Amino acid sequence: MATGANTSRLQIRTKDLVFVAEWESAKAPNSCAAIKELLPIRHFIQQARWSGEAGWIPIDHLDLNIQFENHTIYPSKGDLLVYPGFINVKEILMPYGPTAFGSKMGLLPGNHFATIVEGRDQLEELGRRVSMEGAQDIELTEET
Repeated sequence: MATGANTSRLQIRTKDLVFVAEWESAKAPNSCAAIKELLPIRHFIQQARWSGEAGWIPIDHLDLNIQFENHTIYPSKGDLLVYPGFINVKEILMPYGPTAFGSKMGLLPGNHFATIVEGRDQLEELGRRVSMEGAQDIELTEET
């Protein structure tokens, strides 16, 4: 996606780490719109329990009202997923390495709604922090 005057991007900040992601609007328009409506999101990110090298942001307290679109179980590093919350809690998954998205109920498909394009080199540090230091404050905002 080319950035321009009418294009926004997603900024993710945790302490001194800053990531910028481009929306996957063509493939996941409803997921992108739902997340944009909820911004800013201020919560925490913690190590995923079942999914491998990923952090997850619980958002069960937020109203998403979306279905599956552009969904995958195997996101790449930097692919942001949102899980609509059908058999597990709603969440945003932020992979920093090899990931198979799942829960104690088994594998889950999540909607790939944005892709990190700036700060990818910091993903391993995010992973180190969430796995070794515990939950980290995180903020998601729209960058215009």
